[in-house]
Formats: sequence, C-alpha cells, structure tokens
Amino acid sequence: MTRYTTIVSLFAFATTAIALQTSPGLAFSSEAQQMCTGDAMRLCSSEIPDISRIRACMVRNKAQVSPGCRAVMDREHAAARKREAAAQ
Repeated sequence: MTRYTTIVSLFAFATTAIALQTSPGLAFSSEAQQMCTGDAMRLCSSEIPDISRIRACMVRNKAQVSPGCRAVMDREHAAARKREAAAQ
C-alpha cells in the first residue's frame, strides 16, 4: 500500500468514526468502524470532511450500506433513543 493510500485510509477511518457517532460524548465502537468505513467511503466520500453531511449521507443511503453496517447503525440508533428516553 502506498503512503498516500495509507494516509487516505486512516483519514477516512477517523472521519467515518466521528461521523457515525450517536452523540458527541460517546466513543464510536470499533465494530461500527470496521463495518461502516468502507460504506462511508463508497457512498459518502464526496462529503468528507463535513461530519454532519457524512452522517446525513449515511442515513440517506442506509438501504445501500452493507448488512453489517446497517445492523450497527440500527443498534446505535436504538441505543441513542433509549438514552434519550431515559434522560426525560
């Protein structure tokens, strides 16, 4: 792998991790990083580095993400809703 490819991959990984966070105070799971980085690069690379646009793009393209990424997105969304309900 060339140095450029490595740098781009690391940047994409970090950007995707931040973009798919369910809330600013929570760390992004390593499972979600593994499952969704490729989808984010494939579907939303034009949105990098705008975090909110990447997040919106992933949600908008949820039907096109891999089954593993979709499952992680669903779990994290459900967990976020549960936290919101508990906070009220």
